[in-house]
Amino acid sequence: MHSPLIAALPKAELHVHIEGTFEPELMFEIAQRNQISLPYDSVEALRQAYNFQNLQSFLDLYYAGAQVLIHEQDFYDLAWAYFEKCHADHVVHTEIFFDPQTHTDRGVAFATVLHGLKRACQDAKAHFGISSHLIMCFLRHLSEQDAFNTLAQAAAFKDDIIAVGLDSSEVGHPPEKFARVFAAAAEQGYLCVAHAGEEGPATYIWQALELLKVHRIDHGVRCDEDAELMRYLAEKNMPLTVCPLSNLKLCVVDDMRDHNIKKLLHEGLCVTVNSDDPSYFGGYMNDNYQAIHDALALSDDELKQLACNAFQASFLAETEKQAWCEQIKAL
Repeated sequence: MHSPLIAALPKAELHVHIEGTFEPELMFEIAQRNQISLPYDSVEALRQAYNFQNLQSFLDLYYAGAQVLIHEQDFYDLAWAYFEKCHADHVVHTEIFFDPQTHTDRGVAFATVLHGLKRACQDAKAHFGISSHLIMCFLRHLSEQDAFNTLAQAAAFKDDIIAVGLDSSEVGHPPEKFARVFAAAAEQGYLCVAHAGEEGPATYIWQALELLKVHRIDHGVRCDEDAELMRYLAEKNMPLTVCPLSNLKLCVVDDMRDHNIKKLLHEGLCVTVNSDDPSYFGGYMNDNYQAIHDALALSDDELKQLACNAFQASFLAETEKQAWCEQIKAL
């Protein structure tokens, strides 16, 4: 059960991979529809496979699941299922990562992916009143040239994509590898975000800030290894899109009671709560809020501050940010 305040809080989610919201039931349904065989004989067997040990074993499963997504309707169904979860958790705004390379490398057209996701975003606004933005991520384990190719493919859909991001295997793929791609994206008018400081060290956060010139750091929890970085993040009010259940599942922390989100909040950093890959990591937005509430004994004021931080860190208009924060304060 979620606390009444957590259930009531309007929320913005800034760090969610749409491919990471793929529940086993839907994966099986779409696989059967597309006549694709999964290496699991049942939904339960697939769910058991979600007990992976680290980021790489998770990514292997994540990419295997993505193989069943072929048609525009598949991407629509995937996103619509996520929006239903948003509606249940009172998520009123979401900024969704998608990985075009995961699909274009399999011969799925960029337009197929984009159109399916966009249609779901439009329907979520019409049916639930949920606003959304799409963020196109480059896969960091692939080459700089691959990222440039993806940026070129996105040109036809520029108005539907608000920002570019950087995700996948962090270790061994520092942000500096994509400095030129991010510079080109910024020139074309995209906002920029990047995963840094989850598995990778605090130096990756510095690189994301100085070389990629990001507007937000995705994860960023290892910033506390560098006191100067902590001061800089607080001074610049640089948002961190923290994903507590993800951090636990991927052993970034061994126990939720050891998570540093409360410490970072008290150090004046703009930390936010997000679900990352919720079908794989054991929970959507309210589950993440509840997990840190229970483990870290967060006060009502701290919960409200986390919720307001997310709106302030979002790419919404200032008037909308303020309106949502006023609603939060009134609870």
